[in-house]
Amino acid sequence: MMHGIFAGVDLLGYVSSALVLLTFSLRSLIALRSVAIASNVTFIAYASAAHLQPVLVLHAALLPINVWRLCQCVIARTRTARLRARLADGLEGRRS
Repeated sequence: MMHGIFAGVDLLGYVSSALVLLTFSLRSLIALRSVAIASNVTFIAYASAAHLQPVLVLHAALLPINVWRLCQCVIARTRTARLRARLADGLEGRRS
C-alpha cells in the first residue's frame, strides 16, 4: 500500500515539474503566469505530501508573486484594449 502512496506523490512532483517546463514554451505572459500559478499550487501539494520544506517555502513565496503579476498583466491588457478601442473610434470619426 505504501508503494501506491509514494507513486502518487512522485506523480504529483512530475506533474509540477512538467508545468514548470511548459511555462518556458509559452509566449503570452497571461498564459505563462497562469501555468506558473498551477505549478506553484501543485508543488505546494507535492512538497507538503513529501515533507520537502525548502520546496514548500519556495512555492508558497512564489504563488502570491505570480498571482500579483497575473493581475498586473490582466489590468495592462484591459487598459490596452480600451485605448485601442478609443483610438479606433477616433479614426472612424475622422473618416466620416
